[in-house]
Amino acid sequence: MKINTLKIVTPEEAVSIVKSNNSIFFQGAAMTPNVLIDALCTRYKELKNINIIQIHTDGAAKYMEKPFSDSFKLISCFVGENVRRGVNTNNGDYIPIFLSEIHLLFRRKLFPLDVAFIQVSPPDKHGYCSLGTSVDITLPAIQTAKVVIAQINPNIPRTHGDGIIHKNNIDYAVEVNCPIHESISGVPSVIEKKIGKNVATLIEDGATLQMGIGNIPNAVLHNLDQHKRIGIHTEMFSDGILPLIEKGVITGEEKVIKTGKIVTCFAVGSKKLYDFIDDNPLIHFKEAGYTNDTSIIKMNPKVTAINSAIEIDITGQICADSIGTYQYSGVGGQMDFIRSASLSRGGKAIFAMPSITNKGISKITPFLKQGASVTTTRAHVHYVATEYGVVNLFGKSLKQRAKELISIAHPSVREELERASYERFHL
Repeated sequence: MKINTLKIVTPEEAVSIVKSNNSIFFQGAAMTPNVLIDALCTRYKELKNINIIQIHTDGAAKYMEKPFSDSFKLISCFVGENVRRGVNTNNGDYIPIFLSEIHLLFRRKLFPLDVAFIQVSPPDKHGYCSLGTSVDITLPAIQTAKVVIAQINPNIPRTHGDGIIHKNNIDYAVEVNCPIHESISGVPSVIEKKIGKNVATLIEDGATLQMGIGNIPNAVLHNLDQHKRIGIHTEMFSDGILPLIEKGVITGEEKVIKTGKIVTCFAVGSKKLYDFIDDNPLIHFKEAGYTNDTSIIKMNPKVTAINSAIEIDITGQICADSIGTYQYSGVGGQMDFIRSASLSRGGKAIFAMPSITNKGISKITPFLKQGASVTTTRAHVHYVATEYGVVNLFGKSLKQRAKELISIAHPSVREELERASYERFHL
């Protein structure tokens, strides 16, 4: 039976309801409920076979380390730095899945949830708590989990959109008062600035943007000062959009879906970003099944999706989530938006990356590494940008693609790539 008031308990009392063989969901990113997670880890000696599902969490992730990992196994839909080593051992596993389809695991009972751990704002006068900056797959998780346990934190931004839960639907609550996770991007390098400038030349006034977090997205945004009527429909965003909102570049007035609003399913950044998001009706948070739905995204004009790659072969195959057989990140929403941009009126699907890694390894290669995943097929790849320029592979043959990609590869590897192209295609 649901309660009419929040049942406030200690973290230890809250996690005491978890039983061996349970499946548990962890809310992620800035909203990671680490107080609950740490309390759960203290029970590792008495619990067995606990399956954890998540996308990306912030914090130590002790459940992936010995001795805790004897009792907990992570089955992740995305691999972040804090769990990467564990997922590539017998302590964890990875589900290759589009971000747009993870909700189906819960709603179709393919991964039935016993417990959901979340972090929310205190209830408002109507009894509603906000899921803050991480609605993504959290909304379907709390709608299907048997038990919901929440950290109540006054530092959580109250976000507009669908990311709310009534206090009556929270079974146990733990009060905390701590800052949420921040992620501060570095200063773009000279190479990243060149890439940002190259990508910015492709972005038209009135475009609807999707981009992630990091130096290259920020470098792109830095070059949009003179653009007009830019809209945002994305799976996530960070601080990089704030200056463009202040300058009136981002208005969303040409968007078809939620005209004038910034649509997202999660956000990660600084306290300045979280303060901007708090109670701001400009930002509309939806679950990932909506933000990443191709049939919805493509209705916007000039959808411009900017994504990255670990490596790309000379035919255009993109690997963005593994280094050979080593699972590095995840499929995420890349394909959701790349396909949507291709189908949008005037849309552009763009991959932006340095031509070479910091270790001197070319990101444009004759073949993907053995065991590497094909995150995005060559049939879906259109624009590719490096610091040496931009090429468009759409409609190009295999031989033409090889020539185009070699032209934006690092000069130190072009001869090697040309040899590989000759051997393969007799160019």
